[in-house]
Amino acid sequence: MHGSPALPLPLRPSTTLSTPSVSRAATAAPRRTPARRAAVSALLSALLSALFVVLPSPAHASTFSGSLAQAVSAIPDAAETNTGYDRTLFRHWTDANGDCQNTRAEVLISEAEADTALTYTTTSRCTVSTGRWFSYYDRVSWTSAADVDIDHMVPLAEAWGSGANAWTSTRRELFANDLGDYRSLVGVTDNVNQSKGDQDPSTWLPTYDKCRYVAEWVAVKIRWGLTADSAEKSVLNKYASSCSNTVTVTRA
Repeated sequence: MHGSPALPLPLRPSTTLSTPSVSRAATAAPRRTPARRAAVSALLSALLSALFVVLPSPAHASTFSGSLAQAVSAIPDAAETNTGYDRTLFRHWTDANGDCQNTRAEVLISEAEADTALTYTTTSRCTVSTGRWFSYYDRVSWTSAADVDIDHMVPLAEAWGSGANAWTSTRRELFANDLGDYRSLVGVTDNVNQSKGDQDPSTWLPTYDKCRYVAEWVAVKIRWGLTADSAEKSVLNKYASSCSNTVTVTRA
C-alpha cells in the first residue's frame, strides 16, 4: 500500500527588519476583482494537486489472510476445461539458481528431517540419495529419496483446466517449480502421489490430515489465481465448515 505523502513543513518566520514608515495610501494593495480571485484560486488548487498526489491503490492486496471459509470464497467459480493439456507445457524440475540441484532436489533438502544427515549420489551433491522424510498424506517416513515423490499440491493438469491454459509458458514454468511457498510442492510417498494423480479434492483426499490438505490446496489456488469447478467447491466448502484452519498466502 502507498502511504500518504508527507505534508510540507511550515516555513520558518523571517526576521522582521525595520523600514521607514510610508503612508497608508502608498502601501495599500490593489483591490482584487472577482476575476482575479478566481484566477488565484485556480492557481492554488493546481499547486495543491501537484503537492498532494494520491496514488492509486493496487488492484488487490498481494497477501490474502483469512479463515478457510473465507479463503474458499476467494477462489473464483468456473467450469474446468482441460482441452489441449500436455504435461510438457509445464517445464518442471529446473535448476533456477544454477547450483546443479533441480527443483526436486531443493524440495527434498528443505523437507528432510534435521536428525538425519543427507547423502548424495556424487560428490557434486546435485542429486539427493538418502535422508529421512515424513509423508503426511499417509504418515509414513522414508530414508531413500527414491521412495519419495514431489507432489504438485495442485496437479499440473488441474492447474491447466483452472486457468493456467491462459498463462504464458514462463508463468507455467514458475508454477511447476514454485519454491516460494512450501505448500506448492510436497514430498510424499511415491505410490500415494500416483494414486492421487491429477484429481482434485472432490475425488481424492489423503488418508490423514484432510483439513491441512484442503487448506494447503486452497492456499495454492489463491496464490496462483486459479479457479474451482462446482464439484470441487462443494467439497472445499464442506471442509471449510468444520476445519479451524486459517489461510495466509502471498499471491504469485
